[in-house]
Amino acid sequence: MQKIENFGQAVEALANRDSRKKVAIIWPQDSATRAAVAMALDAGIIDAVFVGCRAEVEADQAIMVHSGHISFADATDSDQAAAIAVGMARDGQVDALMKGLLNTDNLLRAVLNKEHGILPPGSTLTHLTITQIPSLPRLLMFTDAAVIPYPTDAQRQVQVRLCAEMGRRLGVAEPRIALIHCTEKVDARHFPFTASYPALRSQAEAGEFGPCIVDGPFDVKCACSAAAMAKKGLTSPIAGEADALVFPDIEAANTFYKTITLFAGASTAGLLAGLHVPVVLPSRGDTPQSKFYSLAMASL
Repeated sequence: MQKIENFGQAVEALANRDSRKKVAIIWPQDSATRAAVAMALDAGIIDAVFVGCRAEVEADQAIMVHSGHISFADATDSDQAAAIAVGMARDGQVDALMKGLLNTDNLLRAVLNKEHGILPPGSTLTHLTITQIPSLPRLLMFTDAAVIPYPTDAQRQVQVRLCAEMGRRLGVAEPRIALIHCTEKVDARHFPFTASYPALRSQAEAGEFGPCIVDGPFDVKCACSAAAMAKKGLTSPIAGEADALVFPDIEAANTFYKTITLFAGASTAGLLAGLHVPVVLPSRGDTPQSKFYSLAMASL
């Protein structure tokens, strides 16, 4: 597969596929969600199942022009819509879910329900962001800005594995995954998150995450800039060209997310990963374009 270096290339690659992914849109009451779905229908990359809010969807001409690629499942409220959509995913009727106008906690309750949810036994739910930053000539993944406050060693292993898998879906044969901190040295006393980094490097070298390179700790600048790495006299197979950043905790990752979108003009796509199917989990402040990119990444 050819490496996908921006969201436009991802959409083009999906449009050239012979089949579309089927996505359940949960409670699409808001115009931003419907606009993103309309973009995905225009691009020819999804079939949409609207769960709830039939009247609002049927009144949206941008969607109804694609009537051959949409269907409906009725729901009386957003909680019922979430339960129905999760059931569709569990039964293999849809390939992905997308959150509309409902509270994230309510959606997570349905997703994580022990009897009827879609979290595989022993798996870990985490949030994966893919971003296109104007100053960077490639897509950059990072985790976790939304779900896991302080990852355990086991959860961080899953984060690394999911980054590696997504990187390969983007056509990167051997994704470079940087373990991020404010230091370049393991310091278990002052920075306890770094204590697990050597083990992650060893696991990657042993092939436990599939083809990928894992190294760190590095700060973000060294992870993404060969010049910064050289200036500090650091050597690493990451070589300042990280494809993914694994942050120590949600505080660091969320701050990075808000910073690049506010000050760097970054476009983003956000997914819940580690489930039976990916879940598009846009932020309330995301634009329709960003939500559309999230749909594209879920379709990959």
